[in-house]
Amino acid sequence: MLSPNSAMRRVFFGIAVTGLLITAMPMPPSWAFRCSGLTVFGGVKREYELKYCVQNGRENNWDRYWLKIPKEKVSLAISELRINYPESYDGEFNEDRIEVTVNGNEIELDDAFWDRDNRFIQIYPTEAIPANSDVEVVLSNVRNPNFGGMFNFNALAVTRGGPPLPEYIGTWVLAIN
Repeated sequence: MLSPNSAMRRVFFGIAVTGLLITAMPMPPSWAFRCSGLTVFGGVKREYELKYCVQNGRENNWDRYWLKIPKEKVSLAISELRINYPESYDGEFNEDRIEVTVNGNEIELDDAFWDRDNRFIQIYPTEAIPANSDVEVVLSNVRNPNFGGMFNFNALAVTRGGPPLPEYIGTWVLAIN
């Protein structure tokens, strides 16, 4: 027969081993993603804040960004997308690894290039992105900046039927730790 002390030791030992196994398990990718949160003080007005996810989110690391534009922000067909970012962001982009999805389907691009001197990415879809579509820009092989912080990435679009100048859509407030 087991004494009460022996039984308690086994219970505590079992809990300790279970805790160690859980913390030693590799983290599934779905837990590794960090997405936009709530900006409480200052920053961008709520109606202009756009949602995003980053795969890593750590300074001086390789990363992937998913920058989302909801269909409510796409009132006219888009013939060109532009993303500008602040001077304080010293990360790097791979213009060969820029993708755009519309309503979950990847679309073809005529061109996508990164102008590092003027701090913007310009994207030309082969066909105009239809109005009232959910749009997601995927930037892969991004080198995060050396120092973390909050970085405002602005979304601008040239629309069919609108002026030929890029119009402001909203801002992604990226948090890099």
